[in-house]
Amino acid sequence: MTVTYVLDGSQVRTLEDFWRVVGETIGDEGYFGRNLDAFVDCLRGGYGTPEDGDYVIEWRDHESSRRHLGHPETARQLDIRLARCHPTNRPSVSADLAEARAGRGPTVFDWLVAIIEGEHPGGLRLR
Repeated sequence: MTVTYVLDGSQVRTLEDFWRVVGETIGDEGYFGRNLDAFVDCLRGGYGTPEDGDYVIEWRDHESSRRHLGHPETARQLDIRLARCHPTNRPSVSADLAEARAGRGPTVFDWLVAIIEGEHPGGLRLR
């Protein structure tokens, strides 16, 4: 039987909000690692999702999430990443940050959708 996890996009205004919503919806008893790598692990099964991969993520009110997880939020997240990243990664992160500040390039919303579609093809419904 396919499990459907419903994400309430109206509750997502920042990436931190997304982690909270995912933790409450999918996470193992509310726990979720709160980073992109942990999200990938969760989607692969065993950290809240079925091991056999028989599930779907339904992201309701995703347009609200798309707006809130746009370029300004992406720039904020890249600022955080820049402060924490290894010195050899700073040029790349700085370039991504400049693009986000200019309103170009992939957004946080795009990152999340790409992860879901990459790790669980066909398992995303945007509503």
